Amino acid sequence: MMLSPDPAAEEEDLAWGDPPPRCLPDPLRAGRGPGRVAAAAAGEDGPGHARSLSLSGEERRRRRRTSAKYRSAHAGRERVRVEAFNGAFGDLRELLPILPPDKKLSKIEILRLAMCYISYLSHVLEL
Repeated sequence: MMLSPDPAAEEEDLAWGDPPPRCLPDPLRAGRGPGRVAAAAAGEDGPGHARSLSLSGEERRRRRRTSAKYRSAHAGRERVRVEAFNGAFGDLRELLPILPPDKKLSKIEILRLAMCYISYLSHVLEL
């Protein structure tokens, strides 16, 4: 059943036994009286009516994050981030005087050596 802007055409589309189309209220245009705000905050459209069709923001985020498309995009972004992170550690390692120069250092060792080297250079500048 397709709804058209013409009310006469809409009546022709509906058979006598069909229920009328269900229109959900727009929460931004709904009445904003104190009772209405409390009902909206409680997740109800009025006394005794639970809002079952709307999802909380957290539930929407959780469902979106479980999709294969989202996981694939996230994995790609994470891979690029890790490559940039490792590249920055490589650049920092090249600036440090290390003996022997081909020695493999962990990231924490690179950071500790960088701190010591910066401390040494600042001490040299003070002399």
